[in-house]
Amino acid sequence: MSLDLLDWRRRVAELYAAARSARDPERGWRTWRDGRDELFAGHPQSPLGPEVRGRFRGLPYAPYDPDLRFEAAVLPADATRLAVPTADDGVVALERFAAVEIVGPGRLDLWWVSGYGGGVFLPLRDGTAGTTSYGGGRYLLDTIKGADLGGEDGRLVVDLNFAYHPSCAYDPRWSCPLAPEGNRSTASVDAGERLPPAAGTERSARARRTRPWHSAQSWASAPSELKTRPIETSPCWMAALVSGPPVSPYSRNSANSRP
Repeated sequence: MSLDLLDWRRRVAELYAAARSARDPERGWRTWRDGRDELFAGHPQSPLGPEVRGRFRGLPYAPYDPDLRFEAAVLPADATRLAVPTADDGVVALERFAAVEIVGPGRLDLWWVSGYGGGVFLPLRDGTAGTTSYGGGRYLLDTIKGADLGGEDGRLVVDLNFAYHPSCAYDPRWSCPLAPEGNRSTASVDAGERLPPAAGTERSARARRTRPWHSAQSWASAPSELKTRPIETSPCWMAALVSGPPVSPYSRNSANSRP
């Protein structure tokens, strides 16, 4: 643990706070998107290795679609508990406490990350996994890390445009829980963070997981049918992210860069 990690968490939380307070959800999303690019390019806790940060040109996203933002009712669900092994944090307990129903992917389980403080976790592995998005899926909410879009009166804001790849999609030194069975959908969600063009297709056939975890260490001991290396180890995956000039927080249209 370090002050760098504290600063990363604080800045991520600030990006989500800005998104929640924005009067226009798309403008809030653009602030979040540009802020993530700035953090990936220059922060010591960036998921990208230091050898590529200076050449990073920005994360690819689908265009914002306002029809993919929902205020989803929190629905009852049978309680269940998963023990998720990770490389650095031991076994992380996930407890299903509710669900949401979203147009497109359908019913998705809501998980509570147990431990000190705790938080809501909503991953999604949709029909784009392994082609235009990471084979292990993406995250929609992870409030213990600040990824929280708000909600009230028994509802949560779930905006599919904010779907983002977990850190293990960029570098095998990270480990992260992935989508359990109740968070997998065959429907394609063409929103949120994408893989760079050409990064997904070569590994799509191998991006099928049956356990809700991934890390470089767990991969080494996994059964052969689960052995899917992180898609980021593909040269074209990283090359597509780092080719071109360094990213700047002001590289996009300035009208879209601030709330």
